Amino acid sequence: MRFLTHSALDTERVGSRLAAQLRAGDVIAFYGGLGAGKTAFTRGLAAGLGVTDAVTSPTYTIVNEYLTGRLPLFHFDMYRLSSSEELFDIGWEDYLARGGVCAVEWSENVADALTGAICVTIETVADDETARVITITGGETLEDFSI
Repeated sequence: MRFLTHSALDTERVGSRLAAQLRAGDVIAFYGGLGAGKTAFTRGLAAGLGVTDAVTSPTYTIVNEYLTGRLPLFHFDMYRLSSSEELFDIGWEDYLARGGVCAVEWSENVADALTGAICVTIETVADDETARVITITGGETLEDFSI
């Protein structure tokens, strides 16, 4: 699936629509540069899951937990990690076992630990600083949707 968004709110809407199809244990692997909109997309995921807490970037905490939705949402930022070994050291398997959704920013740093993930690639558009191209792949049970 591919979407063109023109604002952070549009990006959140795509995340919210994806959230409607997520199940316990799903992993979302984000790919995209700094400022591409990964956290905005995660705000949409959270809204779509019914999370009532404010969603912020986990850059300095590594993981933020949101437990108020229909499924727990664990929002990871792997920017400061250099390998999947470090991911396992912070309890990755425990998070997977908790029956929530794991949204992982900077997935390329731990890609070998994310087999079977739903991949969300967010790219900026050169001539429009607010536009994004969002591509969603993986997730055998995902159905096409629009925003």
